[in-house]
Amino acid sequence: MREPTVVAANQAADYFDTYSVVGLLAVVGVLFVAIAFGAGRLLRPVVPTPEKLLTYECGVDPVGEGWAHTQVRYYVYAFLYVIFAVDSIFLFPWATVFAAPGYGATTLVEMFVFLGFLAVGLLYAYKKGVLAWT
Repeated sequence: MREPTVVAANQAADYFDTYSVVGLLAVVGVLFVAIAFGAGRLLRPVVPTPEKLLTYECGVDPVGEGWAHTQVRYYVYAFLYVIFAVDSIFLFPWATVFAAPGYGATTLVEMFVFLGFLAVGLLYAYKKGVLAWT
């Protein structure tokens, strides 16, 4: 029978060996990125011209001031998209649990409650006129 201190030392060595592999992989990843950025900096041509120093966006030369007003409806649509994307994330695990024996009725009721909350939110957004694109 092995002594408890020897077993504990072996377990600790195995424990730190696994983290050393993770640490080594992290170091290799950081070095790879640093070498790639360094090589790019050394190999690229540097010829600054006034045209290159202009602010550039979508092929349009900047005219006027840089402050622009953005309508709130774009954010509302993005928020609604996020809500329904989260809904779809919950639907996939629900479908797998629903297929398991013994969980059918319970998961069906839970999902209809969840979809009911989402439907009430969508109805509220519709009644407020948020979904009307003008």
